[in-house]
Amino acid sequence: MSPQWIVIGVLIALVYFIFIKNKPLSNQGSSKKDEKLNDDDMVECKKCGTYITLNEAKLSEGQYFCSDECLNA
Repeated sequence: MSPQWIVIGVLIALVYFIFIKNKPLSNQGSSKKDEKLNDDDMVECKKCGTYITLNEAKLSEGQYFCSDECLNA
């Protein structure tokens, strides 16, 4: 195999890995934090780990708590 073909192969591999493989798909771009939450969705208490519905949760500084006890602890 001549050195020219090796160089061409390396260049093709670089183009593939830089431009094609790292290109995010449209479905992968959205994260779970970007989704809107409904009142029936379950969230985890930051302190004790209990899961509660969103309408029962106490929100403080972007974190959810299950009760005033966990919120103030």
